[in-house]
Amino acid sequence: MKKKGIFGGTFDPIHNGHLHVAYEALYNLKLDEIIFIPSGNPPHKTNKIVTDAKIRYGLVKMVVKDEKKFKVSDYEIKKNGLSYTYETLEFFNKLEPNTQWYFITGADCLMEIYTWKNIDAIFNSCKFVVFNRSGYKKEDILKQKSEVESKFDKEIIFLDIPILEISSTLIRSKIKEGKNISYLVPKNLNETLKKMNVYR
Repeated sequence: MKKKGIFGGTFDPIHNGHLHVAYEALYNLKLDEIIFIPSGNPPHKTNKIVTDAKIRYGLVKMVVKDEKKFKVSDYEIKKNGLSYTYETLEFFNKLEPNTQWYFITGADCLMEIYTWKNIDAIFNSCKFVVFNRSGYKKEDILKQKSEVESKFDKEIIFLDIPILEISSTLIRSKIKEGKNISYLVPKNLNETLKKMNVYR
């Protein structure tokens, strides 16, 4: 049975921190592949301005095109309505029923898990993987992990990996200020963003 990771996010824009998490998950969990899924219409960001989904998808696709074990999916972008995780997992399980899916997300999502729709369906359709993020203490993450595991009788995998202090918010603000971002994003993305006015 193949083991594949689903790595969802707004990726606004994708950066070295995202690639760092993806590679750590790939190696630590011995995955065959990781699929990046830029969110189309995320329910938790309905009050925030998010860059056009097609632009974000195009940038992710460009960044991962030469990475053999990375793919990108436009499922959530093409889907009508809000992008719910349980529906995404349902889609991929039907698409590849003989694949063990690993859903990769940050500690911030674990802390907000009770606000998610159909949590039972999520835990029943994948192995749930959480990576640490800046702003969260390890003991708080592990405490929440234990509580959620107990409540839903499911194991959550905690990826205790080095934190890269990079965020899409930081990159967008640096671009607006005309500052260098070459050390925060892949080279091809840096060159492309210089030619685009998307974050200026």
